[in-house]
Amino acid sequence: MMLLELSGDARPDMAEVPFLCQTSATDPLSDVLRVVKLTGAVFHLVEASSPWGVAVPRARDYSSIILPRAQHLISYHIILKGSGWVEVPEVASTPFEAGDILVLSHGEPYSLLSAPGQRPEYDQEATIAFFREWMAGKLPFVTREGGGGPGGAEYICGFLGCDMLPFNPLLAALPRLLRIRRSKSQRQDLLGGLIDLTLSDACRPQIGSESIRLRLSELIFVEVVRLCLEALPAHETGWLSGLKDPSIGKVLTLLHDAPARPWTLKQLAQEAGMSRSALAARFSHLIGQAPMQYLTLWRMQIAARLLADNSLKVAAVGKEVGYESEAAFSRAFKKTVGASPAKWRDESSKVAT
Repeated sequence: MMLLELSGDARPDMAEVPFLCQTSATDPLSDVLRVVKLTGAVFHLVEASSPWGVAVPRARDYSSIILPRAQHLISYHIILKGSGWVEVPEVASTPFEAGDILVLSHGEPYSLLSAPGQRPEYDQEATIAFFREWMAGKLPFVTREGGGGPGGAEYICGFLGCDMLPFNPLLAALPRLLRIRRSKSQRQDLLGGLIDLTLSDACRPQIGSESIRLRLSELIFVEVVRLCLEALPAHETGWLSGLKDPSIGKVLTLLHDAPARPWTLKQLAQEAGMSRSALAARFSHLIGQAPMQYLTLWRMQIAARLLADNSLKVAAVGKEVGYESEAAFSRAFKKTVGASPAKWRDESSKVAT
């Protein structure tokens, strides 16, 4: 589990801001969020009185109800008032309080409870039944639950869909349970403004409100990831840590800005001001893959999205991601993804319909 505590109100000085945030080129975070097709889902407000508790099953057990076309579902909760506990299998019970943000990105079952170890009011089957009623429009935006006692909690419960295959570096970088703590002063920041807009629109629904709420949920998640990026300790590894690193952040920016370019390790090392061996070692340490392996995986993610979204010929898709030969692209795609481009497109079209 990753626990991030955001203290202080100042944003980083420009000298501390990652290279990717100081340029006008395509930044990898925005690129990944675009290509993995981040999609907002309906969300609601929970007002819980003690004792209260809800058990949420694995995302694959209810994703077809909430976002049937999404490959993967991310669950998040924004705690507005009160406190409680979140429990994830093989993770210690974790307390939360007003101002906290909880992100469960790997689709595992979890429980939100007024006390650790408590039997939930809604078990997993009841939660799935609730989701069906909710998505059918039979329930109000505000849900009230619990035993009616004092000391409850109020929180926004939401879901986001995204692509997971063949390669989603952001999803892989996020921990099983991410808890971000924010002080009262920090709740007046951009994220606080987005939350206020969400609640305001929900309380006064108008034509187009659903579309606005969906976009707001996406913006809330992006801002949460940015806060996570800013708060990462220096010793952390992973894709987000790579974005913060001046040299590796620059390399990631180059690869995302021009993925079809015939990059070599030598060229990337020169751009980063490092030796080839030093770049390879640091990139692998932070990202978990060699630079050329990362580039191949990202090319295949772009290709998978192009194959799924339009009618470009396989050769044209291959050229878009740096392969002059259709045969070479098809071999690389099948080796990485486990299916030929044609089969991937066929399977994707079945899901879309």
